[in-house]
Amino acid sequence: MYNYYFAIASKDFFLYQEPIEEILRERTQYYQSLNKEVDFWFTLEPNFIPLLDNKNKPYYFNIPNSLAAIVSLDKDFIQWLKLRIGFVYIGSFQSKSIFLLD
Repeated sequence: MYNYYFAIASKDFFLYQEPIEEILRERTQYYQSLNKEVDFWFTLEPNFIPLLDNKNKPYYFNIPNSLAAIVSLDKDFIQWLKLRIGFVYIGSFQSKSIFLLD
């Protein structure tokens, strides 16, 4: 099983209210400087929502086509994102595949 960690918010928040492109570009450059493989992804309309525990899902998870997420294998990176951009929900899930729900 693979452990995935995520920061999730509305598409509008990630695409228009936060400099997420800049943050991810800087993180990519940092990984390259360490010769580390990129282990995070930005996704619109994440398909892992059904894997999450229903009791911990915020109400807006039920609004179709409204979410975006940054998913990573690195828990510390996601916790850093929470501190950096604040208004995101963080959590984790497991999948048998490195390709999430394949």
